Amino acid sequence: MLNDADDDFLSRLDLPDAAFRETTEAYLKEPRGRYHGKGRVIAPGSTDEVSRLLRACHEAAVPVVPYSGGTGLVSGQIMESGAKPVILSLERMSEVRALHLTENVLVADAGCILADVQKAAADVDRLFPLSLASEGSARIGGLLGTNAGGVNVLRYGNARAQVLGLEAVLADGTVWNGLGRLRKDNTGYDLKDLLIGSEGTLGIITGASLRLMPRPAVEGAAIFAVHSPQAALDLLALVQGQVAEGVSAFELMHRQGLDFLAESGPEVRTPFAEQPDWMVLIDLGLPAGLSPDEALETLFEAAVEADLAYDGVIARSEAQRQEFWTMRETIPEGNRRTGSISSHDVSIPLSSIPHFIEEGRRRIAKLGDMRINCFGHLGDGNLHYNVFPGPGRKREEYANQQSEVKRTIHDLVHEMEGSISAEHGIGRAKVEDLARYADPTKLSMMRAIKQALDPQGILNPGVILET
Repeated sequence: MLNDADDDFLSRLDLPDAAFRETTEAYLKEPRGRYHGKGRVIAPGSTDEVSRLLRACHEAAVPVVPYSGGTGLVSGQIMESGAKPVILSLERMSEVRALHLTENVLVADAGCILADVQKAAADVDRLFPLSLASEGSARIGGLLGTNAGGVNVLRYGNARAQVLGLEAVLADGTVWNGLGRLRKDNTGYDLKDLLIGSEGTLGIITGASLRLMPRPAVEGAAIFAVHSPQAALDLLALVQGQVAEGVSAFELMHRQGLDFLAESGPEVRTPFAEQPDWMVLIDLGLPAGLSPDEALETLFEAAVEADLAYDGVIARSEAQRQEFWTMRETIPEGNRRTGSISSHDVSIPLSSIPHFIEEGRRRIAKLGDMRINCFGHLGDGNLHYNVFPGPGRKREEYANQQSEVKRTIHDLVHEMEGSISAEHGIGRAKVEDLARYADPTKLSMMRAIKQALDPQGILNPGVILET
């Protein structure tokens, strides 16, 4: 049975005063405001301090909730019920430990903010390609704990693909020093891949050896208006056929997202006087000597000839390219201000995406007056398929339908052999969904691993697996 992190327990911890932080509201809520947690914030400043804290929590059977940047959308960082936990914040562990330029490796503390890691790479003319809207506050430990995706997965892979080694502290305080920098290491189980995506339930990541990439010599972007999701999918094949690995991102957007921005803000510049129903944002990164503008012009001509696209705007400067990305990355904020009935982070086999979008629309229409904003990373099959109130209505009016909406979409995802969580993780919000849709053997294996590494269940209890 887990115990509260009471004042007596905290006073016995062998940690410096700087580790004890004020437990403000920022640590107790998540971005969508749907969950409110509890706990006492402690921010170790080193791997050794994390080890001492976990050893004490293990001995006292006190639960530990890891807190990274607080940007997670599935309540993995918020514990509402059960014993009062220690909220283990990584904020004081925020240093770049080493750069190995001949190896293209950067070693970072888990508390490093993603944007700072990107800048450290850029300062030595390298690229750390993990990129997402919350990169100004999301921290490396949380991004690896959830195996984050983002906009560049098509070219570079998700967070897992950027990692060569990890340092982590296990539930009993044991430190695993796996900060290797090897590209090849076939010495048994790949423990780093086990911890990446485990959402702090198997160990606390404290450091990572990260792969750096060469920076593209030239970059460019365009937004094409396409006839349909099927046309967008066909256009993806056309783009990959012409520029191959030069495609960094291929994002699908629906006009509903731009309509929400027009209704509730934030105000952003959009490239079309009249918004198309469907658009794709194409981002290229090419070697020196090639012109992204010429490549995009050729692509647009081919897309029009194939009757896939009917309008388009090519960024003629880096500032305009950033405007395109600002529009894309502001869509989630417009969604938040509008207030969804139910939001879904799903992945679908690429060839099934057009049918999924249409069948989802048909099934949601049967449930009542609702609007759908479908957008996301078409190149890797990850869609954000979010359902909103009808015009002039509030999500509170649909409170009794939220579960039915979510079940409708997740049932469809399961029917199409997709995943109910593409890049946000399971957290506490999707535990029941995982239990409903996952293969029973998979769940049994996961429980066995959890029992082996955290027999007392102190690490992020209630996340991923039902307790």
